[in-house]
Amino acid sequence: MNDRTHSVLSFAAVAAIFLCLLSAPAQSVANQLDAITLPEGFKIELYARVPGARSMVVMEDWGVVLVGSRGPRIHAVIDDDRDGRVDRVVRLMSGLNVANGIAWKDGWFYVAEQHRLVRYRAPDLATLAKSEPEVLFDQLPDDSWHGWRYAGFGPDGALYVSVGAPCNICTVNGLEGTIVRFRAPDWKPQVFASGVRNSVGFAFHPKTGHMFFTDNGADGMGDDSPPDELNHAPESGLWFGYPWFGGGKDRTPDFADRTIPRKATPPAIAFGAHVAALGVDFMTNEHFPATYRGDAIVAQHGSWNRSIPDGYRLARIRFDRQSHKALSWEPFAEGWLDADGTAWGRPVDVKMTANGDMLVSDDRAGAIYRIFPD
Repeated sequence: MNDRTHSVLSFAAVAAIFLCLLSAPAQSVANQLDAITLPEGFKIELYARVPGARSMVVMEDWGVVLVGSRGPRIHAVIDDDRDGRVDRVVRLMSGLNVANGIAWKDGWFYVAEQHRLVRYRAPDLATLAKSEPEVLFDQLPDDSWHGWRYAGFGPDGALYVSVGAPCNICTVNGLEGTIVRFRAPDWKPQVFASGVRNSVGFAFHPKTGHMFFTDNGADGMGDDSPPDELNHAPESGLWFGYPWFGGGKDRTPDFADRTIPRKATPPAIAFGAHVAALGVDFMTNEHFPATYRGDAIVAQHGSWNRSIPDGYRLARIRFDRQSHKALSWEPFAEGWLDADGTAWGRPVDVKMTANGDMLVSDDRAGAIYRIFPD
């Protein structure tokens, strides 16, 4: 097992090591945002520059957004005076083994690294900066292929962590290709959902408490096959088809002649192939127009293996207000892909804030955007 140690900078050191958000690069990204198209009544602006920005945890009481990465670092985006403007961005942690999966609850900050789950005492930012990790579980599959975890607490108080398959299409073992659930005090993983190729985003419906998670379809099956997915997991124990299915109803060539072992749960929403659906969150804030509340936003990171690129957008998922069923999807924000097929940005995670903002991370541009009603 690749058991890497990490260093947590003292808060004083962190405060001294501001990321130099040079005005020229920041202005360049801000200018690019003129190309983003949004529904009428919404605006977008640059919120912060954060290298490799991926998963986010919004700490409303602190005026802080913690930001994970596919590298070894976690950053803190700090609004000292709570005026909605970022005052500083600091490197909070380093030396982690893929610091993508992050979560916070009841004064503890959790990090799902590639190979383990740890937590840090975090009643405030200063304590977190000096805290040492408590190892809760150290037997996650330590494979770099789909090794970037996603983590979040459910309404049941359990911590959920996604564990991707260590391959494109292959037989999975143990915790591979699952979403697992951890509960205190023993923190032993229980498989919540299986047959999941690579989920890097999930959220819980504000009314039903059910999990909705994205899943990336298999590569090498053509430009238009298989679809990426948004899945609905109302209960534990469902199987979502991988590796017999590459996505949706599309069978993988490797398993086409093998008997399907059990009933597969189909996706709630099928996206285009290879759009790389990642982060998802529900629009619940009263500051948003009523017609949007209860719907969800999914970040489509964008394809790397299509003849004509697709994705590089935010997608709105429409939900039925009575049944809370996902009905359809449509573009919400586009423009990170230039007309010539060159992408200058790639949306990753989406988080709603209490004051009515939608924060969107972008690991290509190294940025977090703020989208808000005009």
